[in-house]
Amino acid sequence: MKHVLPAILLATMLSATSALAQTHDHGSHGHAAAGPMAATPDAGAVVQAGDLMLSGAYARATLPSAPVGGAFLTIMNHGSADDRLVSAKAAVGKEVQIHEMAHADGVMTMRELAEGLPIPAGASVALQPGGYHLMLMGLTEPLVEGQTLEIELAFEKAGPVTVRFDIQAINARGAAKDSHTAHGDAGGHGAMTGHGHGASHSDDTGNGN
Repeated sequence: MKHVLPAILLATMLSATSALAQTHDHGSHGHAAAGPMAATPDAGAVVQAGDLMLSGAYARATLPSAPVGGAFLTIMNHGSADDRLVSAKAAVGKEVQIHEMAHADGVMTMRELAEGLPIPAGASVALQPGGYHLMLMGLTEPLVEGQTLEIELAFEKAGPVTVRFDIQAINARGAAKDSHTAHGDAGGHGAMTGHGHGASHSDDTGNGN
């Protein structure tokens, strides 16, 4: 079901997250808990699952009390058969949903893809701000810039795979390491551009959508 985001909520979250982006203290990186971990060389690396190549994985840092967070990546299907991202889960959230953002007649809408996200054969699908994305619901701790976050993705054919997401700035709009790409195609089917995810709900949500 589509949800219309109230204008007052958008303005409030934009103000709060913009202030955080200006005063963000990198010294808070030391407060890592069971979910996010200290960055490792594996963070952001290309991950293969069957015929799928997953790259450019990153999440946006959140406000300390933010209930949601957003994560993004590019999925390239090198196979001859369609696949589908059917579910995801992470230790730091009560659940992870697959969402789509869209604009129609000047209204921003967001909906959960209950049937999952198709990954067509020979195509690249980008989960990025303003379009398809992973939404971490019910965060149990904030996402801290400089740490990493593991999310387990489940595909219809490729099966489950754990991907490590770099946690970047609250207003980040892409993976920090451009060299970590899958076949160099970040567009493809399903790619959408526009508003961000995680910086404010004027982008998507309070900090994740």
